[in-house]
Amino acid sequence: MTDLLESLAEDTAPLADRLRPQSVSQVVGQNHVLGNEAAIGRMLAAGKISSLILWGPTGCGKTTLARTLAGMSKDCEFVTLSAITSGVADLKKVFEAAAARLKDGKPTLLFVDEIHRFNRAQQDAFLPVVENGTITLIGATTENPSFELNAALLSRCKLVVLKRLDDAALEQLLQRAEAMQEAKLPVTKDARHALIAMADGDGRALLNMVEEVLASNADAPMDEAALAQFIGRRAPVYDKSQEGHYNLISALHKAVRGSDVQAALYWFCRMLDGGEDPLYLARRLVRMAVEDIGMADPTALTACIAAQQAYSFLGSPEGELALAQSVVHLATAPKSNAAYMAYKSAMQDAKTKGSLMPPPHILNGSTKVMKQVGYGEGYQYDPDMPDGYSGQEYFPETMGSPEYYKPVERGFEREIQKRLDYWARLREQRKEAS
Repeated sequence: MTDLLESLAEDTAPLADRLRPQSVSQVVGQNHVLGNEAAIGRMLAAGKISSLILWGPTGCGKTTLARTLAGMSKDCEFVTLSAITSGVADLKKVFEAAAARLKDGKPTLLFVDEIHRFNRAQQDAFLPVVENGTITLIGATTENPSFELNAALLSRCKLVVLKRLDDAALEQLLQRAEAMQEAKLPVTKDARHALIAMADGDGRALLNMVEEVLASNADAPMDEAALAQFIGRRAPVYDKSQEGHYNLISALHKAVRGSDVQAALYWFCRMLDGGEDPLYLARRLVRMAVEDIGMADPTALTACIAAQQAYSFLGSPEGELALAQSVVHLATAPKSNAAYMAYKSAMQDAKTKGSLMPPPHILNGSTKVMKQVGYGEGYQYDPDMPDGYSGQEYFPETMGSPEYYKPVERGFEREIQKRLDYWARLREQRKEAS
């Protein structure tokens, strides 16, 4: 009777579960960690699994890999926990049972899904049992372990980074599904490619969609439009408060900085499509204008402020075009961080040189006493000078004349450098004349 129930359960299980690999050799898309010289490959060759943290996107095979590793460790007891539904009491029971097994010579391989969901104190509970070998821990997380896991726990585990499944790996899964179901997917060639694109690197999502399509009993192969209508569009993999947000804004910023206007537009649209707040993007574009372009194109900042105002005036979706225009402006502008570096250098001196007084001649002698002690004495009003330039010193007397701002030979800063050189020559002429 038990065998019959298990057989019925297998037949009704989702396709993704029925296709789950039974050995490491059947895992797709992760050759970079499974090869003979790779992290897990070396462990398998040595016949010993160390504690691991598997970090990768949804549907890349973290749980599958943990189960196949457990299957290859025949002498281990495989135990699973979900950090979403488990607490300290559950951990304590698992650790006590593992300690009892170890006394009988049977180690425990503990798989914890969504391990980043445990708080810091719960994560600390793993430290002694991992350290003394009571358990071998395999933790799975979709979040960056650097931010979400305790450094002490990370130091006791090998970090293995898994990749989103590429099109070739997803095609392998699709073919396996067809073989298991003994049926070809009723879609056109282009629709097949579209289905893989809809999966967005998520193997589980692909197999769920394949199962739907195979069960559709379609009279004729679906084209792209029919498939999209049947499946519906899957939401982009993008969490505005998590690492996906920071990865994409980093990509956008660096594409702008690298003057790749095509890539900049792509990452900008990826963020908008994922539901990012356009005003957040507007703020970041302003930052790019002052940090990476500066005086090489002084109109860049003006363009970004105007784009933000245009968005606020027009709203969505028309306002996004103004932001896109500023992305193009920034990406195609000459780049310079000279003003940014000048600001940092000047701030460093402001913090470290002490409370130095300005030279007396540029102080305002607004009272009789101030004039008696030399305030304003010898000040020259630049607009009254023949060249509109006096060449006087404006730094504290003990500082000399530091050079903070050094324009680059690009864009408008080339013209600024000409002005600075001209004023430097006039200053030298004034000194020689005096």
